[in-house]
Amino acid sequence: MDSDALNTFLTVHRGGGISSAAKVLHRSQPAISRRIALLEEELGVPLFERVAGRTVLSDAGRVMVPYAERAVAAARDAENAVRALAQPNSGPVALAVVGTLAGGLLSTMMKRFAGEHPDVNLTLRTEATIGLRYDRDTSRDFDCELLFAEPLQVVCAPDHRLAGGRVARLADLRDERWIGFPEIPGRREIAASHVSALFLTHGLGEVEWTPVDSLTAQKRLVEAGFGIALLSESHVAQELRSSTISTIRVGDLLAKHNIVMVRRRGGFLSAASRRLLEIIRIDYRETTSTRQRAGRPKPARAPNSKRARKGQIKRSRAP
Repeated sequence: MDSDALNTFLTVHRGGGISSAAKVLHRSQPAISRRIALLEEELGVPLFERVAGRTVLSDAGRVMVPYAERAVAAARDAENAVRALAQPNSGPVALAVVGTLAGGLLSTMMKRFAGEHPDVNLTLRTEATIGLRYDRDTSRDFDCELLFAEPLQVVCAPDHRLAGGRVARLADLRDERWIGFPEIPGRREIAASHVSALFLTHGLGEVEWTPVDSLTAQKRLVEAGFGIALLSESHVAQELRSSTISTIRVGDLLAKHNIVMVRRRGGFLSAASRRLLEIIRIDYRETTSTRQRAGRPKPARAPNSKRARKGQIKRSRAP
């Protein structure tokens, strides 16, 4: 059982079938089928089943997935470690990012890193040595580091009756039409459940909301007045500057995205990967500091200032 066989198995699983895996791996479908058949023969159990015309994991396949992922990751670490000995500032660096994080501040970080390391092949993947996601991963295979807590805000069309205004409670928006990310079975995406979870934690019960799986589509629907949404500040920064989207301030709303960096525990990090981590940490730290300063109230004038003393003198002369 080699890493190539395990990688083929994982690719078939993620793509949902032999044909999809063949396209990803640039091999013929018979070659993929033969590789899976040999692996199943070696293990003595089927790893996939055909259900309603779809290729799905068998019970043995579900057990196999986490072990295969660790084995493939270890083989990739070994390859990267050997390459790093010869070329410490070149080679591949893979960063795994959830879709809604791939933009805004992150794009600025990637541009900065690419400028410093022109020979590094930086790719964004669904699996990699370094990952950025919302909330912590509970698996013992990963080390998690909280980078930034980004506030969420309610956004609406500029002509919405509450645009630019304020409501006292989230309950005041109970009957609005909401837009949010769909919940995908088998994959936990914190952004998908924020809208419904928010109302549940406020004791308001379920809320009607329309699932839309694209952040761009969500913003366009909000602009068109189709509904309101709960999005992070960075997601709508451009729209707010151009006034195509407005906000509704909510008195009792304290919602945020915890942006977490994830690393495989004990995984190898090349010099370029370590530099990318440093850039990510610094930029998120600076963003946090800037927002804290922006939200800090201006200091009051000292009571013994020159202006205060003048006021005291004038008042003392008054009859």
